[in-house]
Order: sequence, then C-alpha cells, then structure tokens
Amino acid sequence: MSQPVWLITGCTSGFGEAIAKEVLGRGYKVIATARRASRLSSLQAAGATILDLDVSAGDDAVEKAFAASHAVYGRITHLVNCAGYVLNGAVEESSTADIAAQFTTNMIGAASVSRTAIPYLRDAAAKAQGRHPVVLANFGSLAGYSSLPGVAAYCATKAAVSVFSDGMAAELAPFGITVCSIEPGYFRTGLLNTSAESVHRIQASKTLEVYDGTPAHESNKALDMVDNQQLGDVVKGAKVIVDVFTKSGVAEEKDIPLRLVLGSDIVKAIREKMAEAKKLLDDWEVIASSTDHQ
Repeated sequence: MSQPVWLITGCTSGFGEAIAKEVLGRGYKVIATARRASRLSSLQAAGATILDLDVSAGDDAVEKAFAASHAVYGRITHLVNCAGYVLNGAVEESSTADIAAQFTTNMIGAASVSRTAIPYLRDAAAKAQGRHPVVLANFGSLAGYSSLPGVAAYCATKAAVSVFSDGMAAELAPFGITVCSIEPGYFRTGLLNTSAESVHRIQASKTLEVYDGTPAHESNKALDMVDNQQLGDVVKGAKVIVDVFTKSGVAEEKDIPLRLVLGSDIVKAIREKMAEAKKLLDDWEVIASSTDHQ
C-alpha cells in the first residue's frame, strides 16, 4: 500500500508546524507549505518537502502549487489547511479592504485550496479503495461558535469555514473523501501575538478612542493577556488530529467526525451555546411558528 502523503498549509508555526512534525514523526510523507517556504527550514531538515503556497494568491497560483506538490510523490492523501490570521479591531475601525483581506485568506483561501485539492484526493481515494482514510480538513475555531467583539470579522470567517466544510462533506462522501472541520479552543499557537513581526494578528486600519473602555477594546486587551497562557497544548492537539485522520491511537476504530473539537474550553462553549439556543427556541417557538402557511 502506498504511503500517505500529507499536504499542510500554514506551516511556519502553530498547528501547521506541529501537525507536520507529528506526521513526519510517524514516518509519513509531508509537503509543508507557507507563503515563504524559506521559513520552513526546520521542517525540511526533518524530512518534509517544502513549497511556496499563498492561499490568497488566486486560482492559478494555487493550482500550480498543487501540481508541483502532486509531482513530488504522485499522490496527495491528506490536505490540512492551517493558513489564517486574526484581524484585530472593531468593525468601525476596520476598512472594507481589511475585512475583505480577512475573508480572502481565512475563507476564500480555504475554499480555493479545498476546491483545487478535490481531484487529487478523489484520485487517491479511488486507488486507496478504503484501505486508509483520504481526508480534507479545514480549521474552524471556538470563535466560530462564540463570536467576540473586537475580532468579529475573524469569528465570521471561522463560522463560514466550518459551514462550508459541512456542505462539502456531503458532496465528497460519494468519492470516499472525508471532510472534517478542526475546531480548537484557545491553544498556544502564536495566533494572538501582536509583536511587530507577527503575521498572525493584524491591527485594523483605524484605532478609535470612542471604543476605549467598551467591549471591543476590552476584548482586545483580554486577548493580549491570554496570549501564551491558553489552556490548549498544540503538540497534544496535533497528536490527536493525526490519530483521528489515520484512525489510530486514541481514535482507533472511530469514524472521523464532521467537526473535531479540541480543548475543554470549546466543549464548555458549545454546551453554553446549545443552552442559549434551547432558551431562544423555548421563548420564541410560538411566534416563529405563527408565520407558517395554514
């Protein structure tokens, strides 16, 4: 049986880097990508093939990157799309260009990479004939369940990615491709870092004093304090992800879920959201139902 080949985007740090290291440690093939592959020298030294891939660069660039990736081993069995960043600022502080760029990378980029990967994954699934999983995974987030002031655009992209992946899962199941949205809580990935060299959390075009002391700026301050204090261990998270997508270890004999939640904080957040939804329905069911045709 041919060895699995994992193509992973956004490998400079965080989950992308951790997943690549975990996969390599198990003896599988990895094609690690980033906007600047020159920043992936440590993964290359560990055995990964490294390639440039800017998920927001448009169809032609993404298709060329996939063709080059496929040419390395002649197959791609797993795609894990980790590329993304946080737009920091209230909606009023964010220009249309700021918000468009946030969606272009986090949502449109995920869609572009997913769409381009499908023919390669379909071919791999046909050849695997069920002997091993063929997986397309995107990253959602706790933020997709519980939106925060000050990062509303980011939260919207994560909700969109998860819903997009849900629909795509039904489309690709007939071809033997499993789609999963990875949904972590707060992990120590560097995503919340605001240092000058950070590419993970970008400040909006404006900073308006009128928001000082309001939920938008207070939320941003809270995220600053949380940075590098998060509950989630990214190395442990990466191990679970690889277990799940290979149906081994803690996930042996388990089906790959449509949404893979990671972290006790997101479990709590989802339970709270479910309780809120139940109360909303209980309070408004009669009025909602009154709009039906009789």
